[in-house]
Amino acid sequence: MGKVELIATSTFGLESVVAKELRELGYNNQQVENGKVHFVANEEAICRTNMWLRTADRVLIKMGEFEAVTFEELFQQTKALPWQLWLPQDAHFPVKGKSVKSTLHSVPDCQAIVKKAVVEKMKETYCRSWFEEKGAAYTIEIALLKDKATLTIDTSGPGLHKRGYRDLSAKAPLKETLAAAIIYLSRWKPERTLIDPMCGSGTIPIEAALIGQNIAPGTMRDFASENWQNIDPLTWSRAREEARDLARTNKALRILGTDIDNKVLKLARHHANKAGVDSAIHFQKQPLSELRSKFNYGYIISNPPYGKRLGEKEQAETLYKEMGKVFKKLSSWSFYILTAHEDFEKIFDRQADKKRKLYNGGIKVNLHQYFGPRPPKDIKIDHTIQ
Repeated sequence: MGKVELIATSTFGLESVVAKELRELGYNNQQVENGKVHFVANEEAICRTNMWLRTADRVLIKMGEFEAVTFEELFQQTKALPWQLWLPQDAHFPVKGKSVKSTLHSVPDCQAIVKKAVVEKMKETYCRSWFEEKGAAYTIEIALLKDKATLTIDTSGPGLHKRGYRDLSAKAPLKETLAAAIIYLSRWKPERTLIDPMCGSGTIPIEAALIGQNIAPGTMRDFASENWQNIDPLTWSRAREEARDLARTNKALRILGTDIDNKVLKLARHHANKAGVDSAIHFQKQPLSELRSKFNYGYIISNPPYGKRLGEKEQAETLYKEMGKVFKKLSSWSFYILTAHEDFEKIFDRQADKKRKLYNGGIKVNLHQYFGPRPPKDIKIDHTIQ
């Protein structure tokens, strides 16, 4: 099929992280925009990016982009796109939509127009007047931003944060993609200790273990485009074989997750087992006040409670104050704390070396980054947990 223009979508603030992941996969022909990274590659990239991207939300095929201020313009330009390259005659092609600051503000009307235009193109291509749509899913999206229409086909299916290991949920779980992004932003190395002292259902330790053992996040799930006629099944087989070959499941890691809630720790252990990284993580019940380590130059990466709900603000602030006192004893460590509380630094009693604005489930948060000293080059790594 030759070159394909693809879009890896992301949460606002993570575009550069997604772009870096794409470059590491070998996809350098890219353009970064708000909430998305455009890149050009071959069809193999559809399989490999779905399999390997840890911080992106979805991988989309970009069918076209044009100005449209009337429904007629939207219809005609949508119909002119090469849908026949991707949609077989039995394709199931629902249309989703969104419109931001556009003249064509009615999303249902835009979806209906796009559906009609694609059907008309299909009629011309396959010389049929009706389509049963009982085949594989090719979900189309019409996204309108300031009268610019972008039409895409979703290759992923469920969002890429759905790795396949979380079949049970805890209160306000952190999205897997955001957890992976925080770990990348921390520049944690698998040779260093990592602790999440408020680990909840274990997302941060699990994502760290997947990174540390180079386990592709898509190995435990299926993708919409695996069922497409126009992608050779061997291409998907090669992508999965590559993921298996590059995994380092025997690599020893020093990752610790603690919490005071036995119920969420039970979930954490369950999820780690499903993800295949249970031997790489040590979970234990432990209050924050007892946090200590015999190791130096470690990382604390955590997503503590924000105190957003009524009556929880004081509890969160008490926790932040205790964190400040406990973490101060770990003088050689680096800390990466994600929270929505505007006064976190004041309560923690230390100004962050750097802050990064992110979004967690629509909530604006800051990643407070505290950089510890660099370890000596001859530091020895002891892979035991204490």
